[in-house]
Amino acid sequence: MSQLFDSQEFHHEDFTSQPFVAGDYENCTFINCQFTSIDLSYVSFLECTFQDCNLAMVKTDNTAFKDIQFINCKLTGIDFSTCNNFLFSIYLDNCQSNLASFHQLNLTKTKFINCNLEEADFVDTNLSNAVFSNCNLKGALFDHTNLNGADLRSALHFSINPESNQLKKAKFSREGIIGLLDHYDIVIQ
Repeated sequence: MSQLFDSQEFHHEDFTSQPFVAGDYENCTFINCQFTSIDLSYVSFLECTFQDCNLAMVKTDNTAFKDIQFINCKLTGIDFSTCNNFLFSIYLDNCQSNLASFHQLNLTKTKFINCNLEEADFVDTNLSNAVFSNCNLKGALFDHTNLNGADLRSALHFSINPESNQLKKAKFSREGIIGLLDHYDIVIQ
């Protein structure tokens, strides 16, 4: 039986130098905690908030992230595609998520606000009605991605091939249209 942590706050914890207790975390808040490269496999997080935390390169095999808020966190290199996908739900605000993988996840209506998502993997991901507000998507991979109804009006540096992605009712700014045409290797002046 796994240990239950309910409505607890964790401040300035360094889980790289002290063990992180695996278990079920419900309604917990982690503030300014260090998780870099630790193993969070089979841990369950439900309605938790991570604020000012470093979760770069954490291992997430069968980790449950259900209704999770990441605020001002470093999420570089996390492979979210290995998480437990049952009720998987995240919200990212002002996060560094370079090289993160969201491959084949259902991220319908997910909000990415002021995030750096350089070289993130969104291949085969359902991003229908997702919001990318002021996000840097330089080098992000979109292939067989469902972007129907997604809002990319303020997203920057993306390159999305309309022929290999679903874009019905997706929203783009006039300046952002270039990111839909660059794979044609045409010159726009």
